Amino acid sequence: MNLKDDLLSLVPRSGFTRREFVMTLLATGFAAAVRPVCADTVIVTDTKGLTAGEVKIPAKDREIPGYRAMPAKGTAFPVVVVIQEIFGVHEHIRDVCRRLAKLGYLAVAPELYVRQGDVSNMTEIKQILDTVVAKVPDAQVMSDIDATVAWAKKSGKGDTARLGITGFCWGGRIVWLYCAHNPNVKAGVAWYGRLTGQTGDLQPSYPLNVAATIKPPVLGLYGGADQGIPVETVEKMRAALKAAGNQSEIVVYPDAPHAFNADYRPSYRKEPAEDGWKRMQAWFKTHGVV
Repeated sequence: MNLKDDLLSLVPRSGFTRREFVMTLLATGFAAAVRPVCADTVIVTDTKGLTAGEVKIPAKDREIPGYRAMPAKGTAFPVVVVIQEIFGVHEHIRDVCRRLAKLGYLAVAPELYVRQGDVSNMTEIKQILDTVVAKVPDAQVMSDIDATVAWAKKSGKGDTARLGITGFCWGGRIVWLYCAHNPNVKAGVAWYGRLTGQTGDLQPSYPLNVAATIKPPVLGLYGGADQGIPVETVEKMRAALKAAGNQSEIVVYPDAPHAFNADYRPSYRKEPAEDGWKRMQAWFKTHGVV
């Protein structure tokens, strides 16, 4: 079975017309900017024993799409909000949701760019950053995650008293910010999220600016060979958290580049990715997201 067939097998077929099925497959693929996918390392998690698929989340001004995966049987699952990379809620993020669902979580990834544009067919990272990502206000993101948590609670399937959040790259930064925004989060895990940068009206703060106000414990997972996030910056964040008496911890994998968990890209590094995944599970368990 090739990668395309693997991905086809992940899409729920019940109740779909052929045309709807094809449209859903296009929506669930990998972003154009990251193709061709590294098929030798990509992780594909099936939906056996899961309820998985697209959902609509009522936000302040509109419904936003999201992807949800959870065990097919049971209720009151601990909730993990999964925050996208710059490529949106594409196949990798959906697979992360399924991996978490296999562990017993209700995992949900809201599409946080929906008002600014669809990045899935953009072929250049610069285009994604300039035309969409730069126009996404942090306040909007915080509000949409709040709405996602409310949706999970109202669904009757999620126990938001056991709330965790994780995110990758762009989403890693958001994890830190959301943990400063919502003290009710039990724990966060931020994968290689930028810690400082140029602020403005839409992005007024970075994690280093709000380190003193973060209440939930966050596990930061970073690469020592990340060209965009210097280790010096990571050390500044670590020191700021310590000064604030925060329980957060940061792990740096010395030889890992940025996006070392992105198994569909050349940046993937198996050992730190697997170690980070184990640490994330332990972190959630230790801090009540279980």
